Amino acid sequence: MIPATLSSIHLAGRRVDYRLIRSKAAKTLRVRVGPAGVEVVQPAAQRVGAVEAFLHANDEWIIAQLERIERLYPVRRPHTHAGGEILYRGASTPVHVIDHAHRQGPAKVVFEQERLLIIRGPESRASPAQSLENWLRKQARVAIEQHVAVVAGQIQRTPRTIYIMDQRTRWGSCSSRQNLSFNWRLIMAPEFVLHYLVTHEVVHLAIPDHSKRFWLTVQSLCPETERAKQWLCANGARLYLDLFVFDHSRLDAGGREIDVP
Repeated sequence: MIPATLSSIHLAGRRVDYRLIRSKAAKTLRVRVGPAGVEVVQPAAQRVGAVEAFLHANDEWIIAQLERIERLYPVRRPHTHAGGEILYRGASTPVHVIDHAHRQGPAKVVFEQERLLIIRGPESRASPAQSLENWLRKQARVAIEQHVAVVAGQIQRTPRTIYIMDQRTRWGSCSSRQNLSFNWRLIMAPEFVLHYLVTHEVVHLAIPDHSKRFWLTVQSLCPETERAKQWLCANGARLYLDLFVFDHSRLDAGGREIDVP
């Protein structure tokens, strides 16, 4: 099963968010509409563009089902409570989506008062999760490059290129060509964890193995190495939380929580 993604489409003048699951076992496109929302299952080999055409062809039925569910399950609609949370720089941080009728252009992500706000307008095309991930990637690059500059200066080495990626099996790497790669999800970890992982890879610019000299060098540059390792063992999986799994509670332009129509 390919990881699910969240997207949105306008059907009959109404914006509809849906969860897309691309499955190797599926033979045909199908759509389910329930209290949890709209879910589309697509054969993995089928082109992604077929989904929108399929949804438009069935727009009347989808809208009718959504309206029926809204009448049957009014209490299931997001209400005046906090949204979901993600880790951001090691702290559990509430995430809210603000629908702002007068905002122009793409969505904007703001970190203020210890919460993350995804401010969207009528022209916002990316899903809230996509907007949040893009913002987190940018924050990761800034933070990682700052740490790299410090540690590289301490060992008098300069990386050739720094890549920010979505690695599924490692937090970072150092290539034989002196290129450094880091997982953007490190921005979700505490500062001391990010510093340890950056230190680990930067030291590889000078010492390519994991010899005793390597670990002594890492420890001297990052005294919290063992604490960082322990944190990753206990919490590393939390950094791979699907960003789509948060409650889309809405706020108005003034930051007040509102019911979602």
